[in-house]
Amino acid sequence: MSKPEPARYRTTNWKSYNDALKQRGSLLIWLHKDMVWLAPRAGRNGLPVVFSDAAIQFCLMVKVLFGLPLRQTTGMVGSILTMAGLDWPVPDFSTLSRRQKSITVQMSGRRAAGPLNLLVDSTGIKFLGDGEWLARKHGTHRRRQYRKVHLAMDTGTGDIRAVEFTSSNKGDSPVLPELLSQLPPEEQICTVTGDGAYDTRRCHTAILDRGAAAIIPIRKNGRFWKEDCPAATARNETLRATRHLGRTIWKRWTGYHARSRIEAKMRFLKSFGERIASRDPDRQTAEFHIRIALMNRFNEFGMAEIERVA
Repeated sequence: MSKPEPARYRTTNWKSYNDALKQRGSLLIWLHKDMVWLAPRAGRNGLPVVFSDAAIQFCLMVKVLFGLPLRQTTGMVGSILTMAGLDWPVPDFSTLSRRQKSITVQMSGRRAAGPLNLLVDSTGIKFLGDGEWLARKHGTHRRRQYRKVHLAMDTGTGDIRAVEFTSSNKGDSPVLPELLSQLPPEEQICTVTGDGAYDTRRCHTAILDRGAAAIIPIRKNGRFWKEDCPAATARNETLRATRHLGRTIWKRWTGYHARSRIEAKMRFLKSFGERIASRDPDRQTAEFHIRIALMNRFNEFGMAEIERVA
C-alpha cells in the first residue's frame, strides 16, 4: 500500500505578515507616550510608590525580551526613553527586583468571533541546577528542579487566555478547572482539546460545567465509567465513538490534531530562554506572565494566514 502524499499549505497574507515580523523588532513598539509612568499618590502613610505598575511591567518586558540582567535592563530602558524623547526617570535595579515579586502583570487577550475553542497543555522549564556541560563532564552535583507552566490557548486568535504556574509534581488534570476559572463566566466555550492526561472525571466535569465539549482521547486501557453523572455519560460516548471509528479517524473527525498549535506555542515560550532567571516563586510567576504578555502582543501585530492547497 502506497503512502499518501503529505498535504501542502500556503500563506495567503505574506505582505502583512512580513510587515508584522519586522514590527516585532522595533524597540519603540513597547512604549506608549501616553503611558502612566509615575504612580498616583495613594494618600497613605509610608514611603509612596514612585513608578506605576505599567512602568515596572515595561522594564520587565525589556528584560525578558532581550535576556538582560536587571542592571543592564535599566540602561536599555534609559536609552529607549531617550530615543523616544521622554524625560522620564528610570527605576533602579533594586526597585525592579522588589516590585517584580508583587506585580500583577496585565496580559492582553483578544476574543475571536463566535464561541471559544481552547487548546490546553503543559510543559516544564528548569530554574536551578548545573549547566549541561558540567553535568555531562562531572555528573550532576545537585538535583535539578523544574516548574510546570499550564496554558490554555484560543485557536481563533492564537492568544494565551489562561496560564497557571505550578511545581513540577503537579499533574495536568487538577489544574484544568483553575485554567477555566480564569475565563469570564459569561464567555461561551465551545470545545476544550487536550491530550490523554486530561481524561479524568475532574476534567470532564469542569468542561461540562462550562457548557463545552471535551475533545480528549481516551487512554488505550480506558474502560467505560459508571454513568452516574453527565460528565461520565459524555466521556463514554467518546469511548464508543473511538472504538467504532478507530483512534485515527476519531482524531481527524473531531479536529484533535489542532492541538499541535499549542505545542508550537510551547516552543515559542521557550525561545525566551530554556531556564528561568528568577529563583523566588513569586518572581518566577511574574517572569512567566511577562513572557505570555509578550507572546500575545506579538500576535496583535499580525499572524500568518495559512490554507491547505492539496
